Amino acid sequence: MMRQLYFAGGVFAVVLAAIGAVLPIMPTVPFLLVAVYCFARSNPKWEKKILDHPHWGPQVRDWNERRAISRPAKLMAIGAMAVGAVFTYMTLGEPWYYISIAILVIAGSWITTRNE
Repeated sequence: MMRQLYFAGGVFAVVLAAIGAVLPIMPTVPFLLVAVYCFARSNPKWEKKILDHPHWGPQVRDWNERRAISRPAKLMAIGAMAVGAVFTYMTLGEPWYYISIAILVIAGSWITTRNE
């Protein structure tokens, strides 16, 4: 029973990660980390597929092994948040884009100050 729940959680996390790969506001790697955790307990073959993926695998392995995010990944995350803030400004305008800017400043500052 638990194995099926972990598998369902892993599939759900992969779906969210796929959405995050397309949308600039939604993250990808955190959902892949959840998927790897779930698949490690339910389907090791799918866990290996994520870890061996040429684009996402190194980021997931870095986090699992060293609890580290590479500098290019940090810059991409901050860039995606900036794109999200601009998108919010263009579509929703004031006062909503202030929220996006606040998230960009707070989260971006936190991301850049973490050790690699």
